[in-house]
Amino acid sequence: MYYIRSESSFDSAHFLKGYIGKCSNLHGHRWRVVVELAAERLSEEEQTRGMVLDFGDLKMLLKEMCDNLDHCLIYESGSLKEKTVEALTEENFRLVEVPFRPTAENFAHYFYEEVKAAGFPVHRVEVYETPSNYAAYE
Repeated sequence: MYYIRSESSFDSAHFLKGYIGKCSNLHGHRWRVVVELAAERLSEEEQTRGMVLDFGDLKMLLKEMCDNLDHCLIYESGSLKEKTVEALTEENFRLVEVPFRPTAENFAHYFYEEVKAAGFPVHRVEVYETPSNYAAYE
C-alpha cells in the first residue's frame, strides 16, 4: 500500500453545548488537519505517473476546506438562540453552523467525508485540537 499525507490548519472558536466543564464556554483552537490518502497502485496517467495523487491537488482541497473554517465561530445547529445568532451577525462576526457537535472527533469524520466526496482515496484523517491531543477517523 502507498500512502501520502498533507496537512493544513485553521483558527476558530467553538463551544460544546451541554458539556460540563471548561469547553462549554466559548474558546478557540488552532486546529491542525492531517489527511492521509492510500492506494494499492500508483497512477499510470502521464501527469501523475508514479504517484498516489498530485500533492498539489490534495493541498489545494485541504486549504480550501480549512480556509472555509478559519477565523470564525463554529457552532452546532440549535446550540445558540436565534437572537444570539442575529446579534453576532449584526456585529459582522463570521459564523459557521454545522450539523454536529464541533468536537475533534466529528471534525475528523467531516474532513474524511469531504475528501472522499472530492474523489480522493482517503485513508485516515487526524484533527489536532492542541499540539498533543487529536482525534482520528479512518
